[in-house]
Amino acid sequence: MIIAVSGKGGTGKTVIASLLVRSLAERNAYDILAIDSDPDSNLPDALGVEVERTIGDIREELLEKRDSLPPGVSWRSQLEYEVMRALVETESFDLLSMGRPEGPGCYCAANHVLREIIDTMAGNYDYVIIDTEAGLEHLSRRTTQNVDVMLVVTDTSKRGITTAARIKELAEELNIKFDSIYVVINRATAGTEEKLQEYAGEVGLEVIGTVPEDENVRMYDHEGRPLMELPGDTPALRAVRGIAEKIVR
Repeated sequence: MIIAVSGKGGTGKTVIASLLVRSLAERNAYDILAIDSDPDSNLPDALGVEVERTIGDIREELLEKRDSLPPGVSWRSQLEYEVMRALVETESFDLLSMGRPEGPGCYCAANHVLREIIDTMAGNYDYVIIDTEAGLEHLSRRTTQNVDVMLVVTDTSKRGITTAARIKELAEELNIKFDSIYVVINRATAGTEEKLQEYAGEVGLEVIGTVPEDENVRMYDHEGRPLMELPGDTPALRAVRGIAEKIVR
């Protein structure tokens, strides 16, 4: 199952993605791949993982030397080799970071091959969690495809629900298929949940869960501590465990 976590900037989608990875990893029953496709690259820090090379680094390096590869070494095989080297493996999950966006020049061929390689790699895992970049760019460039579940993270504003509705509409326009698309209300406070559920229903979206304002998450984020180290009974983690229960097969 491929689960993409999206939403406008500042809603806490990386928090939700990292806690979802932790919720699945706690079961010790799945092979999990986390993919950080946000150029800001915050997921590794949230997961407590150090990334030395990203897919963006590999793409730039190989585009520069694609005409000087050793005889008998294909560009695709070299890409596959470098992607495997960039994969960070832990006891609980693996991580792949997409890194920096494209620079000047033509990247179409490289991106196409890289998508094929990553799709093939993803097939070796039970669950793939993608922390997408904020906003709608990843959809307009069609970099989020073959997704089973799209979780759109919103804050407690009506504008966040509007963004979620736009993501759904744009996906339909681009013929990008999701088996399911849900809203996650993050940093929810007393009195906000019912009204936001009503807003979501008005635009045809289902709220799969709410994650409360959590002082532990705020403190860990402020101090730069990995969310994988949060206390097991912290409210945000308990809420995301509940969301995971609803979507895992």
